[in-house]
Amino acid sequence: MEKQIETGIFSGSFNPIHMGHLMLAGYLSAFTYLEEVWFVVTPHNPLKEKESLLPDDIRLEMVRLALADYDNLKVSDVEFRMPQPSYTIDTLNALTREYPDRRFSLIIGGDNWSLFDKWKDYEQIMERYQILIYPRPGENIRIPKRLRKSVQLVNAPEVEISSTFIRHAIEEGKEMRAFLPPKVYDYIKKNHLFRNQESGIRNQESGIRNQRSVL
Repeated sequence: MEKQIETGIFSGSFNPIHMGHLMLAGYLSAFTYLEEVWFVVTPHNPLKEKESLLPDDIRLEMVRLALADYDNLKVSDVEFRMPQPSYTIDTLNALTREYPDRRFSLIIGGDNWSLFDKWKDYEQIMERYQILIYPRPGENIRIPKRLRKSVQLVNAPEVEISSTFIRHAIEEGKEMRAFLPPKVYDYIKKNHLFRNQESGIRNQESGIRNQRSVL
């Protein structure tokens, strides 16, 4: 059997995707065993609806635009095609079945690691998959010795950029070009996203409904 392709799964709402996301993924693909990083865009959860969360297809399109020039960074809509609610273990198992030529690892932040024992089937995740933890500002990450074969803390640079900060700044009319991938910046500006969200959403929902970029 040929060597499996080492692939990291980086899940998030990406509302919007920003340079911090790309810097982290770039670091992981350059300085760890990962050959590719897949951005898995999480769908709307009807039970936890947020007015600030853009529709699934718009967020997927922004990630597609951000990654268009990177061969080792890709976007997946796998969770859009799964029964809801779906959990991380379900996503990892579905991808493993669909892509037997790949070995998947889970990428999470230190904030999520501190709550990891509350995740559905978290022990199965650790048994079946490698976990890469990246530092978050203010988080003191500890990995018990017995878990260090499957859980690894990566020394990625801490980037204090958040999608929430970017959304609020855009709403206030701040210039955010330096924080966003160029194509994403242009897309947000062209469609008045976050600043005039309702009109931007209406203009885009029909236009990109059939343009999903799927792995």
